[in-house]
Amino acid sequence: MMNLIKRSVKKAFYAAGFDIVRDGNTRNVTYSILGLTHLPIRTIIDVGANCGQFAQHISSWFPQARIYSFEPQPGPFRELSVWAQKQNGRVVPFNLALGAQEGELDMVCNIEDPTSSSFLKSTKTLEDYRPQMKKKAVAKTRMTTLDKWAKDPSLNLEPGILIKLDTEGYDNRVIKGGQELFKAAKACNVEISLDKFFEEQADFREITDMLYDLGFRYAGNLHQIYAPDGHVTVIDAIFVK
Repeated sequence: MMNLIKRSVKKAFYAAGFDIVRDGNTRNVTYSILGLTHLPIRTIIDVGANCGQFAQHISSWFPQARIYSFEPQPGPFRELSVWAQKQNGRVVPFNLALGAQEGELDMVCNIEDPTSSSFLKSTKTLEDYRPQMKKKAVAKTRMTTLDKWAKDPSLNLEPGILIKLDTEGYDNRVIKGGQELFKAAKACNVEISLDKFFEEQADFREITDMLYDLGFRYAGNLHQIYAPDGHVTVIDAIFVK
């Protein structure tokens, strides 16, 4: 099953003009997730869950952790919910967006590629890389902040928190709205675009500065994606305390 997922992911990136390359020292990365497996992770917060790809992968590494997955788009959320229902209560999905404020915002949904939907306008750079992104629809989306959500007493979040962010350039807003929870977290995994794929997106420097102020340090890239000319376009950056 995992090989099928990997082939599907690679095929999607190849079709978009990207390549995924491993270096020669992936064994330790694979078996430790850049050292994260040595941390006492009991709670995983998956922001930008899509259909649950990250949650499915990470759940095998931390079998004792409870996963809270956030996905605002109806289609991907339905798929996420179907999988979550089979996890014996271990995975809790929320049809919500997270940001720096509460309310309703317009989300730009990419019809043919929902993994790249965002609250930010995509740039010509991204649309040239991925022509299928030109078909869009705007949808009103309910948003809250991570700290507001975490105050719900029924959650009873266990310590040892890992936060994953994949919000297409919106990560700085999520961090701003989750200051207290980030202070309590042990580790963070953020997908960061090094190319400007969205207007007003958070860049590597801004994300790093925000997380360092909250007690994290940069620990390397779990994965990175290369453009046809060889430069790195997107990284999965790991931050730990």
